Amino acid sequence: MHISSGRWVYGFLLTLLTALLWGILPVKLKQVLQVMDPITVTWFRLTVAGGCLFIYLAATRRLPSLKVLGPRGAGLVAMAVCGLVGNYVLYLVGLKMLSPGTAQLVVQMGPIFLMVTSVFVFKERFSLGQGLGLVVLIVGFGLFFNQRLAELLTSMGAYTAGVLTVLLATTIWVFYAVGQKQLLTVWNSLQVMMVIYLFCAALLTPWAQPLEALALSPLQGWLLLACCMNTLVAYGAFAEALAHWEASRVSATLALTPLVTFVAVALAAWWWPGFVQAEEINALGYFGALVVVMGSAMVALAPSLIAGLRARRVRLAS
Repeated sequence: MHISSGRWVYGFLLTLLTALLWGILPVKLKQVLQVMDPITVTWFRLTVAGGCLFIYLAATRRLPSLKVLGPRGAGLVAMAVCGLVGNYVLYLVGLKMLSPGTAQLVVQMGPIFLMVTSVFVFKERFSLGQGLGLVVLIVGFGLFFNQRLAELLTSMGAYTAGVLTVLLATTIWVFYAVGQKQLLTVWNSLQVMMVIYLFCAALLTPWAQPLEALALSPLQGWLLLACCMNTLVAYGAFAEALAHWEASRVSATLALTPLVTFVAVALAAWWWPGFVQAEEINALGYFGALVVVMGSAMVALAPSLIAGLRARRVRLAS
């Protein structure tokens, strides 16, 4: 079992870096999607990130061996690849119909879906604290969508289609997460990411249109490059954070990501009103976003808090 190094300040800073990078990512992607299609954007992101990892692992002589996989491992790679491709592409399709903040908030359902899946696949426990966090999360979503709740429940417009598409992307992400978790018993995290990224890029190649990049403005070109490096650096910081800080606390801190997106959109709309549109959300909606973040944090922290209380009771009893 992995034990964190105890350098929690370093782990906390890396987690904040991850939340920052993931938070500003949809703002950048929204601009690139004005010119390029979701499949091509995803192909660029995965090709650059996977290529950089390949160069690094080759230089350090740590390239993964495919011989150790076996049929079961190959199936896990296929499941993870399909899950990540589906997640990346569908998320961008939904992002084209939604604001960055709304898309990023819906993504918060990903850890919840993974938690429910883990109960059945990995036989993990579902605690009362996690159940309360889930209720808080659902209430928060109701408050966030208060202005368009009737539209979401009664019609299939672009907004509803966007929310459902991002929700589907988040659901498919679970297949990637489960496959990656199992592959970590064979390879380290960098090796797993390199293999998945490159296989994903190869899978998308027949439908990618790289020449679309020539139609980007200089600003959009830099934003595309930033999106590609974001994929590499954010996941690297996330993996390193887990080495120095407890996973529950990392997950709870990453729940702040949607708030980073809302702040980034507000600042970008103020600085570049001609490029970025401000979020059209009322005060109750913003409060709902805070409630969603609280619910996500409760779900992430509940297991460790309960374990800590039990350990304290044992010490007091002895």
